[in-house]
Amino acid sequence: MMVSKMARLACACAVLTIGGGVLAQQTVPDASVPGSAGLDLPANLQIFGKADPNVRKPTAIVNDSVITGTDVDQRMSMTLALNNMPGIPDDQRDEVRLQVLRQLIDETLQIQEAKANEIAVTQGEVDQSFDRVSRNFKRTPEQMREYLRSVGSSDRSLKRQIEGELAWNRLLRRKVTPFVNVSDEEVKSIIDRLKASQGAEEYHLREIYLSAPEERQAEVIENARKMIEQMRGGAPFEYFARNFSEASTKAVGGDLDWVRLGVLPPELQQAAQQMQVGQIAGPIPIPGGFSILYLADKRQVLTADPRDARLSLRQLTLKFPGGTTQNQASARAADFAKATQRINGCGGVAAIAQEIGAEVVDNDAVPVRQLPPALQEIVLKMQVGQSTPPFGSPSDGVRALVLCGRDDPKTAGLPSSEAIQSKLEDERVNLRAQRMLRDLRRDAVVEYR
Repeated sequence: MMVSKMARLACACAVLTIGGGVLAQQTVPDASVPGSAGLDLPANLQIFGKADPNVRKPTAIVNDSVITGTDVDQRMSMTLALNNMPGIPDDQRDEVRLQVLRQLIDETLQIQEAKANEIAVTQGEVDQSFDRVSRNFKRTPEQMREYLRSVGSSDRSLKRQIEGELAWNRLLRRKVTPFVNVSDEEVKSIIDRLKASQGAEEYHLREIYLSAPEERQAEVIENARKMIEQMRGGAPFEYFARNFSEASTKAVGGDLDWVRLGVLPPELQQAAQQMQVGQIAGPIPIPGGFSILYLADKRQVLTADPRDARLSLRQLTLKFPGGTTQNQASARAADFAKATQRINGCGGVAAIAQEIGAEVVDNDAVPVRQLPPALQEIVLKMQVGQSTPPFGSPSDGVRALVLCGRDDPKTAGLPSSEAIQSKLEDERVNLRAQRMLRDLRRDAVVEYR
């Protein structure tokens, strides 16, 4: 029911918006709550004593459980490696380290609360989940252990994260899920809103919000441009959102889910209208700071969309030997491209593959939306029997997809009542889980070292 941490790692680490509704504060930083969040603060306050925001506490004791510097270092190395972020600028490293420490503190509180409720996670269950995560990263468990050690982490760090997730989810299933109810009237109301908004355009957006006082605008713009440059180089958007965004959506990787432009500030409306799926835009000036937007998808409510088509694909893969240089890879890719251009229908794939020493794998009923944005645009314009241009890298080899069939969507039907109910229940479980974790933080004794 909870947003899976393992799923976030696998894709790079929920706000319900059926029918286009979103939280109004998507571009409001957490600290910018009107009325000082109800606190009785003087208008012209004076700080007594010296506060140095650059001081970072590297370790912590959480209710007598010690989080060591090694724990933080290994988790940080693991997170960066699994998110394909082998190196980050020095000016971001301290911020990431502090974020990792906060995550470890939350994880410790979750495990402690589960144990207090006599919820146990066995070592066998942790090992089984570790094996499954390893397979998700196309490695055997032993290969995964070696990989984690090679990047400065360990299997202990990943298993600790797995234990925290299993323990917390079981605690929620016991103390939260049974008490979450969704009425038939609520489901019917959502269905009615969907019907009324049929044909309206929606955008699936992710956002990073950076506050910028006038004296720091140039610095914030420069930092935003560095982030965008790294994202265009392959770094995951969610990584920067979770670690640097000041919006309330940072906990879900900046995900605004499906929204209609009318709920966004005018500056973001204009930017989103000009974006293509998979594109990043920014830094976009908005009141109080700047935003970076990523357009994950777009659609029309209850309207058939070409991206809902399901494809029958035949994939050719030509792997490169170890130590292949960029020039060697380019030459082999050029030969591969010439060969794939000679493909005339899926029946001829096997002969071409044998000729060039490529592997062939069939994939049926692949939704267009599951492909990377760049490939989506290509396959939507292809005829059956045609091949995509080669794509890949020197380390992974080169690939091409041959379109063998396409089932286009006829209509876009309403989601089932069960699906709507399930999503509402998931959202409410997540909200209550956030409140529970907030209370655990408030009651905890945390000593920073």
